[in-house]
Amino acid sequence: MTNTGKVWFVGAGPGAADLLTLRAARVIAEADVVIWAASLVHADVLGHARPDAEIVDSSQLPIEGVLPLYERAAERGLTVARIHSGDPALWGAVQEQLDLCRALGLAVEIVPGVSSFTAVAAIVGRELTVPEVAQSVILTRLEGGKTPMPQGERVRDFARHGTTMALFLSAARSGQVQAELLAGGYPADTPAVVAYQATWPDELVVRCTVGTLEATVKEHRLWKHTLFLVGPALAATGTRSHLYHPGHFHTYRRAEPAARAELRRRGASRPAAETTARLADTVGGSE
Repeated sequence: MTNTGKVWFVGAGPGAADLLTLRAARVIAEADVVIWAASLVHADVLGHARPDAEIVDSSQLPIEGVLPLYERAAERGLTVARIHSGDPALWGAVQEQLDLCRALGLAVEIVPGVSSFTAVAAIVGRELTVPEVAQSVILTRLEGGKTPMPQGERVRDFARHGTTMALFLSAARSGQVQAELLAGGYPADTPAVVAYQATWPDELVVRCTVGTLEATVKEHRLWKHTLFLVGPALAATGTRSHLYHPGHFHTYRRAEPAARAELRRRGASRPAAETTARLADTVGGSE
């Protein structure tokens, strides 16, 4: 059987090498060729590569510059680890590479990585989906940049939901970001986080508000490698999910009758909450 080679698209996480998954570290260690972008991925991740592996910095290469490496992998049956910052599913230009590799007859597989938005949430010690405050997280970027945005995907339109939002690739136009968030309906005092190079040695993470977001970015002279988190969940307290409530039951746990009655009484004054609780009970899920 002919070995046609394989390309692994590996999520390197937000920066710190010890935030690689075990699978990512194994794949890098087994690869014949390791492709990484020095502008986006911390060099420490290369510590997992074999001493004899070919290391290629793709930061100055268009996809046409990487193509010969994929062609050689197909011809010689090589294993390639293509390292992407964060998670390959988000703004990694991965789909076009997957299509290219498959056209060459290469096997392909993706290793997910820790995204910077979850890393920043961990750094500031916040849950992004707080019960009764925010149950959705919107991942987006400001429209009008180098990559066209599809119709209907404007920041101000997403802002109307009032839930947690993570904004990538937008720090260079912080004034426009702030204006769009306010125009969409976030109050000026809505909590926000500005995070530069999260988990890198020179990380900078600053709390602010939507109303002071532009000033915060300009004060610290940030314009790239910066993520914004926005939304009321970043400061909410005093709420409780049903997941660990003694009145909630699921496949593995019975509800305590008195606590269950309390949940039902509480839900009676909030029909939407009762509907959600019933749905969670039915599927054995959580909220």
